[in-house]
Amino acid sequence: MRCANHPDVETNLKCGKCGKPICPRCLVQTPVGARCAECARLQKLPTFHVTRDYYLRAAVVTVGMAFACGAAWWALRVAVGIPYFNFLLGAGFGYAISEVLSRAVNRKRGRNLAVIAGVGVALSFVISIFPPWSVWYWYFPVVSLVVNILAVGLGVWIAVSRVR
Repeated sequence: MRCANHPDVETNLKCGKCGKPICPRCLVQTPVGARCAECARLQKLPTFHVTRDYYLRAAVVTVGMAFACGAAWWALRVAVGIPYFNFLLGAGFGYAISEVLSRAVNRKRGRNLAVIAGVGVALSFVISIFPPWSVWYWYFPVVSLVVNILAVGLGVWIAVSRVR
């Protein structure tokens, strides 16, 4: 038997899928055995195959959610007035942004979607600090600043881990 790609090479190997004779140079080792180059084409899982349209949809939805969550974050922080409440707000809004983003892109996953989700959480916090309808917060005590940074970090971590 001769290799289908190299007729001058004798072989006893066959593709495990199509049965075409292959030589050791043509052989592609896969988790299910030896395959020819055509049968061994590895493709991304559909969950991780994200097109440009999905990225655009994710960006638009995340910006919208960032504005909505930023307004809610500001309102809840002003209403409750407890600095450590920001941990719950950060975690909750990180979960909300990542869940809406995930549903908008048909439950796709990927590194770039995780970056978009993380930026959305950070943007929502920035919007909650500088709301256009209120007085800007220019004075932050050091303890409050550390709590806010940790709360945003928690929200970003939750958002990224749900979409990655």
